[in-house]
Amino acid sequence: MKRLFDFSVALLSLLILLPLIVIISLAIKLTSPGPILYWSDRVGRNNVLFKMPKFRTMRIDTPALPTHLLTNPEAYLTPIGPFLRRTSLDEIPQLFSILKGDMSFVGPRPALFNQDDLVVLRTESGIHLLTPGLTGWAQINGRDSLPIPDKVLLDKEYLERQSFLFDMYIFARTCKKILFEKDVSH
Repeated sequence: MKRLFDFSVALLSLLILLPLIVIISLAIKLTSPGPILYWSDRVGRNNVLFKMPKFRTMRIDTPALPTHLLTNPEAYLTPIGPFLRRTSLDEIPQLFSILKGDMSFVGPRPALFNQDDLVVLRTESGIHLLTPGLTGWAQINGRDSLPIPDKVLLDKEYLERQSFLFDMYIFARTCKKILFEKDVSH
């Protein structure tokens, strides 16, 4: 049932968001050189790597590091990058990963390919068996500000509590955070 929900809602969302996708794509192309999409190597279900697309918000000369490890990440943002990140519009291309089955709407956020500490802890807790999500329990309870062990504890709680109703609760809380809260950061 979860896969059917994910596929149907992702397809419908892409159709509805198509005009916005075109506008964002044009804005990226017109304001900075380089590709429209950034493909991030991520750890998926069973620790299999996959390419996760996002609208590009950083310049093409940005070092290949997680944003929080850059000395001055703001210096690498494209002109529309801050807006795309603040509104989470940079995440829209991940709907294609949901269609493909690499991701779900709700699950633990996919780790970066080089986050070995996170991958090891998730594997020890059985979290690697879950399909990663666009949003998740850890996302709405602290996002990247959480220390990795705390993030893993929340991912483990999601593993133990997962259900369609819990997913809908997490999805609704995510929408509320995006639309109404100002502390969303990347």
